[in-house]
Amino acid sequence: MDELDRRLILATQRGLPLCAQPYEALAAELGCDAATVMRRFDDMLARGVIRRIGAVPNHYAIGYTANGMSVWDVADEHVDELGERIGRLPFVTHCYRRPRHLPGWPYNLFAMLHGDSRDEVMARIAVVRSLLGDACRADDVLFSTAILKKTGLRLAA
Repeated sequence: MDELDRRLILATQRGLPLCAQPYEALAAELGCDAATVMRRFDDMLARGVIRRIGAVPNHYAIGYTANGMSVWDVADEHVDELGERIGRLPFVTHCYRRPRHLPGWPYNLFAMLHGDSRDEVMARIAVVRSLLGDACRADDVLFSTAILKKTGLRLAA
């Protein structure tokens, strides 16, 4: 990681600028252009320096009072295709594949579902279950009980 990468991480470790063109704002702060900022992020992602760039919503603040992380044991040959379909559902904010940890944790597909009540989330889980069909062998749901503080990479200035 060179000095520009380090400065980019320091400039974004509390989040991207809240403006219409955040990469342009970062570029102005760092003395480069937006294409360089985007290229540096892409390179750091490819090298594994950072894992992702994404929004972290406060689900309660945007009106969702029931939040369930659904976990699914999906046949490996279908998990990527089905995960993409599940991730496009309007009530799913994130969907991703994770390794199983057998024998106690057979689940390899995770999807966060939201609703106004646990009953609504359970109805939405039924929709996901029907989309997964026979490729799904087992599932469970873990409901949120508190908001946890989420932070990304932190470097000392």
